[in-house]
Amino acid sequence: MTVVVVAAVIISSGARVLAAQRAEPPALAGGWEFPGGKVDPGESEFEALVRECQEELGVRIAVGERVGGDWPLTDGYVMRVWLASVAEGTPEAKEHLALRWLAPGEYYDVEWLGADHEIMKAVERVLQQD
Repeated sequence: MTVVVVAAVIISSGARVLAAQRAEPPALAGGWEFPGGKVDPGESEFEALVRECQEELGVRIAVGERVGGDWPLTDGYVMRVWLASVAEGTPEAKEHLALRWLAPGEYYDVEWLGADHEIMKAVERVLQQD
């Protein structure tokens, strides 16, 4: 069975993108990712995305268009990604080591985890079209 992980690419004015630095597990700690997490049983992907951003960042998000298809992670896991914006609150690193807003030209100033690096490339293409 495939486990679905959802992630939000939160974008603010000036095409800035929010990156979150992993605190755990040890193998991923220090790497940068887009916030999100596993979809719980009985929960829709959208509900999971909103819940995860509330838990991890303390914000309510507005979900936009999906980016790409299923992004492969480790065996049995895929990530599904959406563009989003902050609808209410200010992002705080509740479960991460740090948060950074990355402006165009800074998108690769952090060490993205594997799948997130590829997603950032796709997001950059989308943002350049706007």
